[in-house]
Amino acid sequence: MALHVRGVLLPEDEVRDIWLVGDRVTLEPVAGAETIADGGFLLPGLTDAHCHIGIARGGTPITSLDQARELAEVNRDAGVLAIRDAGSPYPYPELDDAPDLPRLARAGRHVAPPKRYLRGVGVEVGAAEVAATVTAQADAGNGWVKLVGDWIDRGVGDLAPAWDAETMTAAVRAAHAAGARAAVHTFSESAVEIMVRAGVDSVEHGTGLSLDLIDVMARQGTALVPTMINIRTFGGIADQARAKFPSYADHMLALRDRFPEVVRAAHQAGVPIYVGTDAGGGIAHGLAAEEMLLLHEEAGIPAEAVLAAASWRAREWLGFPGLVEGGLADLVVYPQDPRRDLRVVRAPDRVVLRGRVLR
Repeated sequence: MALHVRGVLLPEDEVRDIWLVGDRVTLEPVAGAETIADGGFLLPGLTDAHCHIGIARGGTPITSLDQARELAEVNRDAGVLAIRDAGSPYPYPELDDAPDLPRLARAGRHVAPPKRYLRGVGVEVGAAEVAATVTAQADAGNGWVKLVGDWIDRGVGDLAPAWDAETMTAAVRAAHAAGARAAVHTFSESAVEIMVRAGVDSVEHGTGLSLDLIDVMARQGTALVPTMINIRTFGGIADQARAKFPSYADHMLALRDRFPEVVRAAHQAGVPIYVGTDAGGGIAHGLAAEEMLLLHEEAGIPAEAVLAAASWRAREWLGFPGLVEGGLADLVVYPQDPRRDLRVVRAPDRVVLRGRVLR
C-alpha cells in the first residue's frame, strides 16, 4: 500500500507532499495512498555514524544475530534509520537488508595493535600484518574498514600511535585499494596527524586535532565523527588510570576539556561532521538525540547544522538517499520545529522505515 505524508520538509523548509511506494519516495501523487501524517516537520530519519551493534554495553562482544538485531532495534526505535557500524567483532551480513532494521554501513573487525585495545574486539596484529589484515576486513564489511590509530602504551605511560607512521599510511592505502573507506579511532595528537595526512576518510573522536590539522581535513574533505557523549567518559577513565599512569590520566582530562572548542573549530572550518555515539562499550544504544544536543549545546553548532549532520547529509555520505524523487522510504516526523528546539528529536511522532510505519 502506498503511503502519503504532508509536512514541512527539511532542509527545504517548505510544506511538501511525499508519497512512499514500497521502499521508494515519489513526489508525484499516488491515487488511493493512505495519509499517515498531515503536519509536523519531516526528516529522512536520523543516522548514528559511529555505532557498534556487534558490541553490547560494557564492551562485551555479541555472540548471535538475535543480539545484533536487538541492539539495532533499540537505535531504530529512537528514530535512527541508518547506522554505520564502526567495527564489529561478530559478523552479521545477514542483517544488511533486513526489512525491519536500520540501513547498515559496516566495517569488519577493528584492526588493532597487539595487547593494546579492548580484549576480544579487534584483530590484533603487528606492523608486518596490518595491510593484509585491512584487506581481509574490507571484505568482511560492506564498504568500511576500522583502524585503531592509538591506545595507551603501558611502556610509555600515555597514549601512543598503534604502529609506525609508514605502517599506518600503508593501512589507509590498503583499504582504498580494496574499495573500502577507512575510519580511524584516535585520541592522541600524534596518531591523528599521521592518519589525516595519510588520507583517512573519517576521524573518529579526534580529540587530539590541532587547528592546522583541521584546515587539512577541511581541504581534503576528511570527515569528523566527534562522539562527544563518549568523550564525556574520559573523567572516569582518568580516575581508574591515575594510580599507575598519571601522565595518561592528565592527558585524557586535557583532551576532554578542550574538545568542545576543537569540534566548534572544525565546524567553522568546513570539516564535514556527522553524528555518532560510539554505542557499545561504555555508551548505551539509542542515544543519537543526546549526541545531537551535545554538539549543539557544548560545541555551539547551530541546530540546523546538527540536523544535517544527523540526517540528510549523513545519509548522503553513507550512500542512503533521502526524501527526494526515487529516494529511500525512510522518514521521521516531529511535532515541532527541531531547528527552534532541538530537544524534540528525542521523541518523533512518526517513524517510517523502508516504507513501513513503525510508530
